Amino acid sequence: MQADPIPLSLLDLVRVKQGSDAADALAEAQEIATHVDRLGFNRYWVAEHHNMQSIASAATSVVLAHAGQHTKRIRIGSGGIMLPNHSPYIIAEQFGTLAALYPGRVDLGLGRAPGTDQATLQAIRTPPGASERFPQDVMELMHWFLPADEPGYIRAWPAAGAKVDFWMLGSSNFGAMLAAELGLPYAFASHFAPDYLDQALHLYRSRFKPSAQSGRPHAMVGVNVICAESSTEARRQFTTAQMSFTGIFRNARGLSQPPIDDIETYWSASEKAQVSRMLGCAVVGDPADVKAGLLTLQARTQADEFIIVTDIFDASARKRSLALTAEAWGLRAG
Repeated sequence: MQADPIPLSLLDLVRVKQGSDAADALAEAQEIATHVDRLGFNRYWVAEHHNMQSIASAATSVVLAHAGQHTKRIRIGSGGIMLPNHSPYIIAEQFGTLAALYPGRVDLGLGRAPGTDQATLQAIRTPPGASERFPQDVMELMHWFLPADEPGYIRAWPAAGAKVDFWMLGSSNFGAMLAAELGLPYAFASHFAPDYLDQALHLYRSRFKPSAQSGRPHAMVGVNVICAESSTEARRQFTTAQMSFTGIFRNARGLSQPPIDDIETYWSASEKAQVSRMLGCAVVGDPADVKAGLLTLQARTQADEFIIVTDIFDASARKRSLALTAEAWGLRAG
């Protein structure tokens, strides 16, 4: 008998596209959350970014509340909250509220990256050196979710006693070691920073200490997945993501662009090399290609779960890609 596939989850970039605005991006995010809920995806996550016109998930907890309104089963969460930008107490209030709205379905993924540029950090009022306190801030945040019968006068209502699953995020060895020390599940951002993937997973698993939340390591691997009826069409749809990443090196982070027929006419040789490295964990093709690519990555990483990014300009093509991916991977519709 064939074993069940490992779970698939979705990281939604909540892209603002050419010819649209943030309201359109947020409406699509809610539709996509509902769509992947029905397809049998395990989680729907969004990430905190700031001063990026092309991404509408800056107010991450608000976006999650919006996305959760029309979903029934799927877990919703942050991939992640950049904790150095915030008071742990305030994040506890926000995610305690989400847990009250969607009990048993909330993930709180945490990262220490700024999620923006240095000038914007000053506007956020993030103090210098805040990331150095990240482990202590994580511990403080977890403290606010302790049951209300624990000693202490201050409570972060409604977080006290609320059930959320904490996750550690990372694109280097630091997050892997902290996740192992705290006994938390770990998500590696190989969808844009694959260089340390294998090393980080090894460190996480070899140093893992069981905790009240997790008795064993649980590693989730980020991967870009574009699926279409033909591999040619999938590669064409992938050019939207390739152009977005090219914009990073051009210091031109504009709105998401429609796909083009020939990406070679768009980027230089050096840009191609840089972008191809960042997108090294990408599976692009028809359903058979996607299944084979994910199986290869699973065999390499022994991932317990994949979290995919499907950055496609057209909403209908994006939904189709997600449906084809779910079918190829053998997900059971909810």
